[in-house]
Amino acid sequence: QVQLVESGGGLVQAGGSLRLSCAASGRTFASTRMAWFRQAPGKEREFVATISGTGGSTYYADSVKGRFIISRDNAKNTVYLQMNSLKPEDTAVYYCAARMSSSTRFTPDGYDFWGQGTQVTVSS
Repeated sequence: QVQLVESGGGLVQAGGSLRLSCAASGRTFASTRMAWFRQAPGKEREFVATISGTGGSTYYADSVKGRFIISRDNAKNTVYLQMNSLKPEDTAVYYCAARMSSSTRFTPDGYDFWGQGTQVTVSS
């Protein structure tokens, strides 16, 4: 069982930055693939970024590539999402997710545990 708690969301102007954090419980964090997804009102939950257990492999959605950076600190059982050059279309609830298998997945159904979400609002 893995419990995930996100933090760091808020209101920011377009062009600004935010860093989201996701604290995970469990002793197997270092072998767990982690990801960030987001869901805007009226839209389906969509993939943002994922990182392997060691942090050596990352993938990003095209919409955030070059602006967002996913990272992790296994000593702190925490995964981060640094969001730069934010745009109004980045406004959404951002969710942290954990996948028990090491293989890469880009859809929500590939993840086993979810946090409660944190709201990110980007004003124009």
